[in-house]
Amino acid sequence: MIFLHIIYHCVGGAHSSPTAAAIHLNMLPQDRIPSVSDLLHIPFYDTLETVDRGTIFLRGIDEYGNHIYNFSRQFIPHLMLPALLDLWEVLGENKEDILFVNTMPCVNIWMKIGGFSSRRLKWVRFGRPIVAKGTVLAYNNLVKLVQETKHRCINQ
Repeated sequence: MIFLHIIYHCVGGAHSSPTAAAIHLNMLPQDRIPSVSDLLHIPFYDTLETVDRGTIFLRGIDEYGNHIYNFSRQFIPHLMLPALLDLWEVLGENKEDILFVNTMPCVNIWMKIGGFSSRRLKWVRFGRPIVAKGTVLAYNNLVKLVQETKHRCINQ
């Protein structure tokens, strides 16, 4: 069996990609929408700081042995992702063993407003409830993305 390195990525790395990683790792349910409190109890939800941009965080290993990460790639995926893939190959790894999963199609306006307020402006008390509510609204789309990713990995 080949173990993959699955990197969920988004602009800020604090909300949609950590939520997808938590769903993938069964820290959040796939059969129901969690409460805002459930989201806020994920230790890596809404925690990334400016200095964390560009860092790939290992969030755990799934039931198949795949390493699950999340990554803040800012607004330059067209530069960051090819550079990471090139580095992966330079290190002698097979490019088929890494998978980048973009969570941005799941992001809604509430996640953008709340995330910007909480992480960029540091208005955590204002922004965190908004981004969490937005994540709840986007949750089914994130579950679908994770399920598609798991299916893709199983069939690889």
